[in-house]
Amino acid sequence: MHPHARRHRSALVAGLTLSLALTVTSCAKSEDDGGKPSGSSGGSGSQAVEGPSSGSTAGCTLDTYGAKKLDLKNATVGFSQSEKEANPFRIAETASIKAEAEKRGVHLLAANAQSQFSKQISDVQDLIAKGVDLLVIAPLNSDGWEPVLTSAAARHIPIVTIDRKINAKACKDYVSFIGSDFVEQGRRAADRMIEATGGKGEIAILLGAAGNNVTTERTKGFKDRIKDKAPKLKVVFQQTGDFAREKGQQVTEQLIQSQPGITGIYAENDEMGLGAVNALKGAGKKPGAVKIVTVDGTRNAVQGIVDGWISGVIESNPRFGPLAFRTLDSFTQGKKVSQDIVIRDSAYTEDNAKSDLDKAF
Repeated sequence: MHPHARRHRSALVAGLTLSLALTVTSCAKSEDDGGKPSGSSGGSGSQAVEGPSSGSTAGCTLDTYGAKKLDLKNATVGFSQSEKEANPFRIAETASIKAEAEKRGVHLLAANAQSQFSKQISDVQDLIAKGVDLLVIAPLNSDGWEPVLTSAAARHIPIVTIDRKINAKACKDYVSFIGSDFVEQGRRAADRMIEATGGKGEIAILLGAAGNNVTTERTKGFKDRIKDKAPKLKVVFQQTGDFAREKGQQVTEQLIQSQPGITGIYAENDEMGLGAVNALKGAGKKPGAVKIVTVDGTRNAVQGIVDGWISGVIESNPRFGPLAFRTLDSFTQGKKVSQDIVIRDSAYTEDNAKSDLDKAF
């Protein structure tokens, strides 16, 4: 297993023994109701929970939430995916959910919002109308969920959110959030950028999509760490690339024109980072001339390290299926679960990219 950062976080798992790695195959691009994943990514990367340590986060139980005990095997679970499956992260995430549902024999209804927030709200409302007993939601935005939360509460439907948070009250509006420590991801990306650049020069940030906690927290972690540890490394440009490769390329093309002496680029996901690589290639730059650090852990980005174009990738593991269903299973049996379940992410550098390529997604 490749190295993990040694760090302590306040978010722990209450009432679950979830610290073992949970593996699942990934791929598939279909998003039909109840569709099955096809093929395999070949990756062996697993998702594990961070902790436990000395503290204890608030937990959630059926009684506190106001839900009823049920057998997960006899339940219908609704899954709402937020984005078009042009992004490998979303492909792997959806495949993981579907694979685990199939493994457990759970009836799954899935919908894809195609990167439209209004559609995601209507998708989830439709899943509720179809009679789902439980919901797993990968939110596009953090705000604007009141209509869904009101409908779900009226039917006492437990909700677990994955990979992004919603701005609502845990164990009242939703049961648990399962995802990474995004501030820590930003810090670790900054550490890698400082190492790659020698801690000086001018750098740019390709921001993720606006309106969600991932972008806000990855930006905060990165900028705070740079300010604290490398004051000679200046952020001179930042613009959203919407977590998309094409937009990342377009923004980087503008960046090269306006800041020709740029030293490094922090892309808040791999797709934007790969877009930046395309722009640099188009401008005739050589591999490594501009240091690029990204977040996710896709196969193409890790290959970019091997090829010399990317200096580091901080993992954000999308294989949520086993952990999401184990959380739902424990909760619906009446056990206490954590309101924040933080997963442990690894990283890829030139030291391990080639050997660990099969762990990427």
